[in-house]
Amino acid sequence: MESYKFSFHFDTQKLINDLRLCQATEWPLHFNQNDFTGHWSSFSLRSISGKESDILATPNACFQDTPTLQKCTYFQEIINQFDCPKEAVRLLSLSPNSYIKEHTDASSGYEDGFFRIHVPIQTNEKVVFRVNGKVLPMQIGECWYANFNLPHYVANDGDCDRIHLVIDCIRNEWSDSLFAEIGYDFEAEKKSNYDTKTKLLMIEHLSLMKTETAMKMIAQLKAEIGENA
Repeated sequence: MESYKFSFHFDTQKLINDLRLCQATEWPLHFNQNDFTGHWSSFSLRSISGKESDILATPNACFQDTPTLQKCTYFQEIINQFDCPKEAVRLLSLSPNSYIKEHTDASSGYEDGFFRIHVPIQTNEKVVFRVNGKVLPMQIGECWYANFNLPHYVANDGDCDRIHLVIDCIRNEWSDSLFAEIGYDFEAEKKSNYDTKTKLLMIEHLSLMKTETAMKMIAQLKAEIGENA
């Protein structure tokens, strides 16, 4: 499953009210500065250190709520709606005339035991969010899943910041039930269902990361391509 818009919808004004509480301090630039042009900033609601400025989304680490999250009752309500372990929870803001270059994230699909949720809080009609070549028309208050193992790209050519609440979740029995309801193919996940073109794109983007995890994924993808050649 490349992406899915869940049926539940969140209250726009309550989202904005909590966002305002988080905008009292300056947000640091996103840590992956090779992957964007312009201004892409982040604010943590759950982080490893418990600090709002700690924006690293390191997998398999222990995360804790930040003091600001304690004040954001509606954000807490949304986060708690997902009855599964949570890792990083952040607000991600992409300023006007800013672009997140097409890239892939390692081990960021449901088949990896992980899923990332996006809830748009502020956006405009000139924002483009594309996953594996498909534009996702994300609107304020909606709730989306996407498989970020796949190449993805974001552009903001509008006149206001694009701000999303982003929740990193760990798969469990509750989430399996949720994904079963939306038609997730559990049989297909047992084998890689990416075509060769997609795998080559993933290898290209992963090679830029130069991490041990990325290198392991590249080796696995190359082996799969070889088996199917």
